[in-house]
This record gives sequence, C-alpha cells and structure tokens, in this order.
Amino acid sequence: MGGSSFGKAFQITTFGESHGSGIGVVIDGCPSGVNLDMEYIQQQLTRRKPGQSSITTQRKENDEVKILSGALNNVTTGAPIMMWIGNLDQRSHDYDHIKSVFRPSHADFTYYKKYGIRDHRGGGRSSARETAARVAGGSVAQHICNKVGAKITAYVSSIGTLQTTKTYQELDLSTIDDNIVRCPDQALAATMIKAVEDARDDGNTIGGCVTCVIENSPIGLGEPVFDRLEADLAKAMLSINAVKGFEVGSGFAGSTMLGNQHNDQFQIDADENISTKTNYSGGIQGGISNGMPIYFKVAFKPTSTIMKQQDSIDAEGKNTTILGKGRHDPCVVPRAVPIVEAMAALVMADHILRNQTSNIDSIT
Repeated sequence: MGGSSFGKAFQITTFGESHGSGIGVVIDGCPSGVNLDMEYIQQQLTRRKPGQSSITTQRKENDEVKILSGALNNVTTGAPIMMWIGNLDQRSHDYDHIKSVFRPSHADFTYYKKYGIRDHRGGGRSSARETAARVAGGSVAQHICNKVGAKITAYVSSIGTLQTTKTYQELDLSTIDDNIVRCPDQALAATMIKAVEDARDDGNTIGGCVTCVIENSPIGLGEPVFDRLEADLAKAMLSINAVKGFEVGSGFAGSTMLGNQHNDQFQIDADENISTKTNYSGGIQGGISNGMPIYFKVAFKPTSTIMKQQDSIDAEGKNTTILGKGRHDPCVVPRAVPIVEAMAALVMADHILRNQTSNIDSIT
C-alpha cells in the first residue's frame, strides 16, 4: 500500500490503523534546532480528538503524543522525528456486523477490490483516526511557519445549508473555540449546533465547510507548473477523509465575474509596501504566493455511517441491507478544523524549506 507519505523537503509518513495498537508519524527533513512547543502540539491533538463534545463521536482517546526519536530535550536534532499516539478505546466488536458487508460511501468496497483484504474494524487506514498523525506532524510544521511569521487559522464557515455571510476579515477569529462547532460567527453557531443535534437524533449525519486563512505568507512560495502552491494545498485538503471540494480565493464564484471585476490591481502605500486592492486570487498568482493573505474553503460530505437501514452488497456480490451502529461523528466538520490547519502547515513548511535554495541570496 503506497501513498502514506506527503511533502518533499519537509515530508511526513503516517502509519497505523484505527483499531491497531496505535498510530504515528515519521517526519523527515525538519531542520535541527527547532524548539518544539509540546503544549501547542498536544493542544492541537486535543482539538481533533474524539469525545470532546456532545456533537462528536463518543470514542474516548487521550491522544497523548510521544516523541520517540529526532529530538533532544524537545529540540530537534535534524534526524527523523518519530511521534507515537496509542489507541486506548477500540471497540472492534462494534464492527463485527460488517465483516463481509460493504458500507455505503465508505472505502470498504474499493479497498477489498484493490487489495483483496480489508480491515473492517473502523476501516483501518481509511479511518479518520489516521488524521491524528497528520495533526502531530502538522503541528511540528507550524513551528517552521512561525519562523517566517505565517499564521494559519481555520474555522467552520457552514454546516449543511447554514453558512456565515461574513468574511474572515469581519469575524473575530480569536473566538473560534468559544463554541463546540468552532464557528466564530457566534450568532450562527447555536443554530449550527442545533442542526448537528437534529441530524444525530434522527440517526443521520450532516456535512459542511471549513474556511482557512494564512496570513503573513512570504512572497515567492510555490513553483509555476506542477507544484503550484494552490495545487499542493488542494492535494493536501482533498487527501483528508470526507473532503469532496476545494476552492481558493474567489473559487467557483470567480467564474461568474468579468476580468475587470476579478483582476487584483496593484497599489503602493506611503511606506512603499506593495499590495493588491482586492484579493480574488486568494494570495496566489501563477502558482506562487504574492504576500497577500491566502484563503481557501474545504467542503466535507456528511459522515457515511448513519443509524438508518440502507441497501448494500456483501463480499459474495449478493444484495443485503446494513444498519449503522457504534460510535461515529454526526458531523466531522468541527473536528476537521485542526486537521485543515495541520495540512496547510505541512504545505507551507515544505515550500518554505524548498524556497531556501530557489535564489542564491536566500541560502544561509
């Protein structure tokens, strides 16, 4: 099974399964001398962990991370960093009823057809449990972003048909964690929570969107052809479980505009700082960051496991029915906020390190 690694200069490889002994990540390419803020890393994992509120899965995991190599007294040595998170609350028997039945919209069928075998206990590698390892790796990557002053903030901007009409500039992003749905539009958050609770109580699930903004990005990150910055961000986000959509800047709305409406015209202020009057490009032009805030939106489908009877097939190709049971998120979106931040940090850190050799003057 390939495809467990991400990044070039700053690369992570995740390992482990949802119902195995644990999961983890190996980070290769992290510079030496980075003082790791373990409190911050653990906080990000806590924001992602299950069982944190009434609208998330009630699986109980501490998600306590341990660094097994690559750091001495929490300072990176330049060697590969191995981070380990144990699984403490597996209930594999919850999945006995799907040993030979494929769950609709899950990876069960495709995994079985591709590999001839599948781990039915929570989906194995296809489980969102794997994203804890990404958050651990992304939290280390954020230290690289901090070095250049890049600030990454994600928040829930919609649940179902409920969508905030406010831009990130109009919202107080310091209040994201003030409610369990992680929407800084406090007036809308309560209604969003009610929508998740209603879906849960009906045995159903609901989707939504996470918006992310990267402020103070250096100019010049990204390559102009296949490694465009927005292309790498898109791949990072679309690799997250349940993601079905990505747009950067004006996104699909930009296709409805005329050129003179959409073009971001340049301006110079009194201190000779260059910026653009608008930012429909989302901080990226020609695949390269231009110094303006980078912003994008990520769309998450409803959680596939629902507590309603559905038609399916079994491993012998016969028709059957399936009824979900066990512990599952009625909405994955609130817990996805730190995952989006982590994947954005991985992309940014990778390009920051790659950019060190793009110009002779940048080599230190």
